[in-house]
Amino acid sequence: MEPYFVINAEELQSRPFIPPTFLVDGLIPQGVSLLCGPSKCGKSWLVLWMAMRICQGEPVWGMKTHPCEVLYLCLEDTYSRLQDRLYRLPDPAPPGLWLMIAAGKLHGGLEEQIEDHLAAHPATELIIIDTFQKIRTAHGSGVGVYAGDYEDVSALKRIADEAHISILLVHHLRKQKDGSDPFNQISGSNGILGAADAAFVMIKERRSQDTTSMYLTGRDVPYQELVLRMENCVWELVERKHEDELREEEIPPFLHRLLGFLQEHPDWTGTATQLVEQMDEDEGMKYRIIKILSRFQHDYLEPNGITFSSHRTPKERILQLRLHDSYDSCDTKIAG
Repeated sequence: MEPYFVINAEELQSRPFIPPTFLVDGLIPQGVSLLCGPSKCGKSWLVLWMAMRICQGEPVWGMKTHPCEVLYLCLEDTYSRLQDRLYRLPDPAPPGLWLMIAAGKLHGGLEEQIEDHLAAHPATELIIIDTFQKIRTAHGSGVGVYAGDYEDVSALKRIADEAHISILLVHHLRKQKDGSDPFNQISGSNGILGAADAAFVMIKERRSQDTTSMYLTGRDVPYQELVLRMENCVWELVERKHEDELREEEIPPFLHRLLGFLQEHPDWTGTATQLVEQMDEDEGMKYRIIKILSRFQHDYLEPNGITFSSHRTPKERILQLRLHDSYDSCDTKIAG
């Protein structure tokens, strides 16, 4: 049995660590990342352009890059097709971008090929594998789908962590859509996403649409949503929203108006109908007030010093709203 290492919380808290390394600030961290999208959605165009930008140290969508050499395993292409793409992209082809159209499989020679390339080209810090499915091998009948998916990504993560590089896996989405969570559409089991350090999912509502949405998440990558549009074979950034901005967009405008109302009436009691009338809101709002106040109690009311409770009398439900100068979150409750 290998010896294990244990550390107490006090020592861990005081120990300095090097912050996570990014090849593209806030986008591609050291380790294994997934770029997933439907077939023929432009994933290969995107990774080739990104590889060229990183090689030259040029920003990607305004985000700083760490210049390095790149190995691009474009396993579904030919050299003539790659040459045509290089002609059509606006950036000059950098000498530090290495291209391969054939490679071994995981647990069947790929690891040794990567190690040999890194030894011959030590400035390589990014490896792109397009596509992930091309390097996978069938697992034995005794290995579950989740375990097999997790081990495949983990094998590449071990290489990335030991060599201190980034590996970007181009992967597909399921045909079945999941409107609740775009990451649920990644092909395969949750073991693929679970073993990766970051994931980017490209989704188009319709193939004819000229923009695509990209959803980003990861261990060291804050959740983001990007809108991209392809212009002259390059995916250009149209809009980028961070987690805080997305959360703010979910806040109903009514709550902002309520905060202003409570600044003038800091201790208010009455029915939903009375509140709507005094705030001069649309009459239909009285049917949604309880739901809005309950849903956004922790995300909006508490941070803004508002406590809310309600109780029912034999005739009606009474709301109690209070705006505090100094706020103690333990005071907040929603009575039945």
